Amino acid sequence: MDRSDLELVLAVRDQGSLAGAARSLDVAPPVVTKRLAALEARLGQRLFQRTTRRVSPTAEGETLCERARVLLQGFASLEAELQERKTEPAGLIRLAATFGFGRLWLGPALANFQERHPRIEIQLQLTEQLPDLALEGFDAAIWLWSAQGRQTAQWVSRRLAHNQRVLVASPAYLKQHGAPLNLQALQDHACLIVRENGNATNQRFDIWPLHQERSKTAERIRVHGPLSSNSGELVRDWCVEGRGIMLRSLWDIAPQLASGQLVRVLPTYTMPDADIHWLAPYRTDTPRRIRLLIDFLLTQFQDAPWKTTPPVASRAAPRGSRPAP
Repeated sequence: MDRSDLELVLAVRDQGSLAGAARSLDVAPPVVTKRLAALEARLGQRLFQRTTRRVSPTAEGETLCERARVLLQGFASLEAELQERKTEPAGLIRLAATFGFGRLWLGPALANFQERHPRIEIQLQLTEQLPDLALEGFDAAIWLWSAQGRQTAQWVSRRLAHNQRVLVASPAYLKQHGAPLNLQALQDHACLIVRENGNATNQRFDIWPLHQERSKTAERIRVHGPLSSNSGELVRDWCVEGRGIMLRSLWDIAPQLASGQLVRVLPTYTMPDADIHWLAPYRTDTPRRIRLLIDFLLTQFQDAPWKTTPPVASRAAPRGSRPAP
């Protein structure tokens, strides 16, 4: 059985007649009759029931038609992929990402990718609300969580990089107020709270679920402080100025940790639910330009370039102790 046989049985089923199949295949009706009879004889199966009004598939014919459609789609995909490989990848890629990660890390990476592939055009939309990607025509989003909670058959989620949220403060704050020695001590400190995700009024941003090292169970601590904002960048600025302790993603504070403007507080505790994901609507065929971009981003972010080995608050005096002379 070859490709033309698969096309023949699909044409007969879809058209409902041998004459209609002949027209769709652009051949004479006797050719379709002869080829179908030869195929049935070769398989030893009757594939279609013929009446004066209609030709309909038998159970065996229906099974063959379903397999034929899948095989022909595979042929088409393979031909398209091989054709793409002959030419420089081209076309538009539309992406969405959060403001912070998109500006600090994704934007520079996309510029480097586009420089390597000058015929590819990239449109990046920065937003704090995940769009309806399929409805709004996006190829994917680079987002801080996966497709959990969505129908997985309709989404593709792939982790691009590991990330954690960590507790940090400025050396000036710790010098004045001391470093907390345990989670409960956070309640005695000014904690800077980021109120993200738009207008969600029932979300408790003042409860921080933190894991200790490899523990799978989070300890939930309620914190408070005089300053909060929906802008993570503003809260980070307050933290650098010595206004309090902040819980923030490593990628967002990597420069401040590397420079010593911020140091880790309670470094064995993290909030590990902030990995970077590629999130896209499900599609049967992924264009080569998008596959190339996924591979590029995996290479760029696989080692989590925002990870550093910064100083930690153990070098600062704990609350209530006297600074060394």
